[in-house]
Amino acid sequence: MADEIRSENFIHRFIDEDIAEGGDYYGERVHTRFPPEPNGYLHIGHAKAVCVNFGTAEKFGGLCNLRMDDTNPTKEDVEYVDAIKEDVKWLGFDWDDRFYYASEYFPQMYDFAVELIEKGLAYVCELTGEQMREYRGDLSTPAKSPYRDRPIEESLDLFRRMREGEFEDGKMTLRAKIDLASGNFNMRDPVIYRINHMHHHRTGGQWCIYPMYDFAHPIEDALEGITHSLCTLEFEAHRPLYDWVVANISAPCKPRQIEFARLGINNTVMSKRKLRQLVEENFVSGWDDPRMPTICGLRRRGYTPESIRSFTDQIGVSKVNSTVEYSFLEHCLRDDLNERAIRAMAVLEPVKLVITNYPEDKTEQFEVENHPNHPEMGTRTVTFSNELYIEATDFMEEPIKKYQRLYPGNEVRIKSAYIVKCTGCKKDENGNVVEVYAEYDPETRGGNTPDGRKVRGTIHWVNAKDCLDAEVRLYDNLFTVPDPDSGDGNFLDFINPESLVVRKGCKVENSLKNAQSSDRFQFMRQGYFCADSKDSSPEHLVFNRSVGLKDGFKKK
Repeated sequence: MADEIRSENFIHRFIDEDIAEGGDYYGERVHTRFPPEPNGYLHIGHAKAVCVNFGTAEKFGGLCNLRMDDTNPTKEDVEYVDAIKEDVKWLGFDWDDRFYYASEYFPQMYDFAVELIEKGLAYVCELTGEQMREYRGDLSTPAKSPYRDRPIEESLDLFRRMREGEFEDGKMTLRAKIDLASGNFNMRDPVIYRINHMHHHRTGGQWCIYPMYDFAHPIEDALEGITHSLCTLEFEAHRPLYDWVVANISAPCKPRQIEFARLGINNTVMSKRKLRQLVEENFVSGWDDPRMPTICGLRRRGYTPESIRSFTDQIGVSKVNSTVEYSFLEHCLRDDLNERAIRAMAVLEPVKLVITNYPEDKTEQFEVENHPNHPEMGTRTVTFSNELYIEATDFMEEPIKKYQRLYPGNEVRIKSAYIVKCTGCKKDENGNVVEVYAEYDPETRGGNTPDGRKVRGTIHWVNAKDCLDAEVRLYDNLFTVPDPDSGDGNFLDFINPESLVVRKGCKVENSLKNAQSSDRFQFMRQGYFCADSKDSSPEHLVFNRSVGLKDGFKKK
């Protein structure tokens, strides 16, 4: 099998080697897992982990489990479980019937803890948390515990009584008996069980002792037959403990842990605590606010699963943490939407254009392509009359240098319709332009110039007599600085007040009446948009700008 696989990154090379060498993986399918903690919504950093784990399994014809790491009863919530499942599905991955909870294994974890005590490899310790920190030692001084040589039978009895709820929180812990002088402090007899009299979202009050992550995780992997446990770099120093656990319990599988760099993106935060703070203190409208780096927020903004998977593929997998520019994520979305988005016209700052020599009672229809490069996407009908809406910025009474749109005496193409020549405007009492006037050339239907004259400007428009009102939400980075976590300041001090600009009274072409949130549009000269999945309806259209047309990443 190894000869058939071409490695693409260091993880794949490691797996190639494992398959070629046989060993613990001989005859086994590659089996990975994605184990999120259900205490928040997944964000773009988790999307990378999803793609690495499920993508690696796909590449090797293997399997990937979805497992909720619900070993901490103080944080979990079923709301997050449902959201995580939805996000992974949306990204295009399927765990089939391999959906698990870590809490399913609480009985086995307890039994393995007893096994370690019986082997003399774990003991009940009565040091408080403060005392443990005091006795932790340093690189030249070993840690210590006066309970390390406690008799096996005594530890077994105390651990059983911990399980039965006899002791209050913090009174005792179960510690692995490894090496108090280890240079890796994770190996200095780490706590593997603690007392916590708290309701669990799945097991209720069945348990009052809970395993620590470093003890639970390798057991979960081993019980599920995971061959390769792929995790981020912060767990690299924990790998010796992971290996120690699987080596010293009678588990059916000995997984291999491999670490990769986590994803960092500028102009945002990805700490669950900080994201929760943004939600709870109403700096954003919710976890799915389109400014959030959450997968549900990106989905609502108009990101596609293909664009996010392309992003994770292109940034690659490495062993060195780095930060990616947000503009590259936008670049990947823009590349995807450029091929799939239907072209349409929308006017965000409308001013009326009256074509004075066009019959008032006449309406024409034009068939225009939905996509210039994909004729299979069909056409749509747009109507034309003597009254149109155009962008206010497409007219200047006194044009600046090189301005090529409407101004008195200048000609422009009305996209897909006619060439018109500006004849003037009407202003209100405050000097604001309320109407622009022009005359059309009936010989230029479709924007053609049979006499060969040059017309430089082309503007978009909608028919004022049948267009639709819409609210348009323009999104930008949530923070004004690349790294809001840097320095001693509060990250909330860097929230961008212009991260959301709402435009009401916008005008869109009639073909968008039944726009769905799954539809993608390129509003000509404006950017890429989608109908908001929560707030948009045929009676009140709301469009979110997913990304602008300008590719800042390529420019850089």
